[in-house]
Amino acid sequence: MKSVVWFILGAAGGFVAAHLVNKDPRGRELLADVDARITEFTERIQDAYHAQEAKIEGLVESAKEGAAHVAEAATDAAEAASDAAGDKTAAKNAD
Repeated sequence: MKSVVWFILGAAGGFVAAHLVNKDPRGRELLADVDARITEFTERIQDAYHAQEAKIEGLVESAKEGAAHVAEAATDAAEAASDAAGDKTAAKNAD
């Protein structure tokens, strides 16, 4: 409970300090500069996130295509084995 009170006091103190700094023209410039840097940082993070997301989506799509090819090859191999077993059974029954 004590830490919650300190957190609330700290947040309130921060708002009061920001309000006082914002009243001064130099403080307003400082806050504008901080805001611009934060905006630039978040835009860079967002761009990097979207680039990684696109890269991962490409890898997932490649993996899906590869899995589809493997499944198709496995199906073809199973059908060939089944046909070969059927041919052997038919030949054995004919004798």
